[in-house]
Amino acid sequence: MFQNEIKDAYHDCVQDLIHQPVVRSMDQYIQHGDVDCFEHSLFVSYYSFLICRKLGLDTRSAARGGLLHDFFLYDWHEKSGRKGLHGFTHPKTALENARRHFELNETEQNIIRTHMWPLGLPVPLYPEAWVVWMVDKCCTFAEVAGWCRTLYRPHPLVPIMNPVKGR
Repeated sequence: MFQNEIKDAYHDCVQDLIHQPVVRSMDQYIQHGDVDCFEHSLFVSYYSFLICRKLGLDTRSAARGGLLHDFFLYDWHEKSGRKGLHGFTHPKTALENARRHFELNETEQNIIRTHMWPLGLPVPLYPEAWVVWMVDKCCTFAEVAGWCRTLYRPHPLVPIMNPVKGR
């Protein structure tokens, strides 16, 4: 499959989510370093999609669950009355928000709920959840280490991040 075909296949998996204002609002919150939550989630989603494609797994669930895995919609750097530590509590918040806005299958829900394992339970049940879990850790490391400029920018997903007319 050529690069454009891969991007199109990815876009087909997430098109009902990616252009929603509530999903785009994740760009208001810094995730790690200078990477916002939308950018982080987009790359977790895309790389999970690629790995699952290579392994013959459910690419759609991986892409969608990866995109919504940090759909908590707040600045985690500020306490602001939330109970518990963000690392332990945000998967549940992200899942509640995702359920409120979108229809999710069981795999997508498990991906969102378990992406911080072992900080929280339950354990990932699906291979796609393990892939997203691993990719999230790799992306986080790259972002904290400052390597994301090399890995993410410029990137083939730039048209999806900044959609042009018709996309």
